[in-house]
Amino acid sequence: MLPYTVIFIGPQGSGKGTQIDKLDAVLTMKDPMRQTVDIQTGRRFRALAATSEGYTEEHVSETLDSGVLQPLFLSVHLWGDAMRTHVDEKCHLLIDGFPRTVAEATVLESALTFYKRTPVTIINLDTPEEIVRARMFGRARKDDTPESIEARLAWYRKETLPVIQYYKGRPDTAVIDIEGTDTIEGVHAQILQALNLA
Repeated sequence: MLPYTVIFIGPQGSGKGTQIDKLDAVLTMKDPMRQTVDIQTGRRFRALAATSEGYTEEHVSETLDSGVLQPLFLSVHLWGDAMRTHVDEKCHLLIDGFPRTVAEATVLESALTFYKRTPVTIINLDTPEEIVRARMFGRARKDDTPESIEARLAWYRKETLPVIQYYKGRPDTAVIDIEGTDTIEGVHAQILQALNLA
């Protein structure tokens, strides 16, 4: 089995975190001799905010609670440091939470080139806004206010959807649309089928 590089893209509430965890478990089971590196920037931001050890951490905590999107420089720092620490030539690499913009995708491109990560698979969790709204309201996180949810959806439409088009033009890259309205197990099955892991 060749090492996988899989980037999950989808609006908040589309189930990226759940699906990346399930894929991680499958890869670990099927390829136990190879490490699976799972980088999720949302979790890293929440972990950073939980420490509250300095001005940056305190500011991240305040802005997370309000639902404000985190800045590009901090996102790149978090995932870049995770790659520097954990990525090698043999590992499977699963990415969630970035790139959020085409600008961030170009930064990630430099990392993928540096680590010689080809081919790349984009899993696009295509999920209607009414579905992700209901899911975000249902998970009862402090930052999931009506205002912040609408702001994040508007951001996703404007900034993140163009990332999918960016990857469609990238060589050695497959963009796979997954029906995000399916059940958790149904989405998982679609992903395994797309990655030839079923």
